[in-house]
Amino acid sequence: MAVDIPEVAEVRNLLRELDEEGLISRLESFLLLNEGLESKRGEDFIKVSILGFLEGLLTSLKMKYPEDNEVRNLLERVSAKRREVDELFREPKLRNLSGE
Repeated sequence: MAVDIPEVAEVRNLLRELDEEGLISRLESFLLLNEGLESKRGEDFIKVSILGFLEGLLTSLKMKYPEDNEVRNLLERVSAKRREVDELFREPKLRNLSGE
């Protein structure tokens, strides 16, 4: 995948540790769907989309494994990063007065 999101590998590893093979398949399918959209939607859009998906997965895992600190910590980091990228994505692109 052209968009570099280190948290994808962390979530994938966590899913393996928790023996959540079905969720790994869903994650891989989602990543494949987003691969072709980068040129049309832009890198920030894809990052927000993927981080949002990871956030949803981790939220579900937090409900299933409420005592797992690794799930909770990773969810906090992914949520913070998604909010950060979302703000950047939503910021209007300022143009140079010369029109560039």
